[in-house]
Amino acid sequence: MDNRNNDTEINVEKIVNYWIEMSENDFNSMIDFFNIKRYNWALFIGHLVIEKLIKATYVKIHHKHPPFLHDLLKLINKCNIEITEEQMDIIDTITAFNINARYDDYKLTFYKQCTLEYTEIWINHIKNIRQWIIDTQLT
Repeated sequence: MDNRNNDTEINVEKIVNYWIEMSENDFNSMIDFFNIKRYNWALFIGHLVIEKLIKATYVKIHHKHPPFLHDLLKLINKCNIEITEEQMDIIDTITAFNINARYDDYKLTFYKQCTLEYTEIWINHIKNIRQWIIDTQLT
């Protein structure tokens, strides 16, 4: 039985640390996928890196489990995190990596888009957003 929507008291620190640790694991996987030239999967996992840090932020702020969402902008909005227009555009694109790598209609197009140069640019954006969330929301 899933108790995520139950109003029972949760161990906020434990759950925040869980999301941070899972994000760190995904960050390492993203780098591994990049190094073996699986660029589309590196970017897909990059989305998860950011999603899990935002979910850690949600738990820290609201003291309850995060919603079942993968849309990073919606999650950020639920955390009342202020972001710039540039960050919004970057985060919106990172959200699309979740869809593009997952659904057959988009997979081939996304695979072709994920060149070394494209992936390097977006991995750097993911690293920057990741560090920004850690520095501004989780420390």
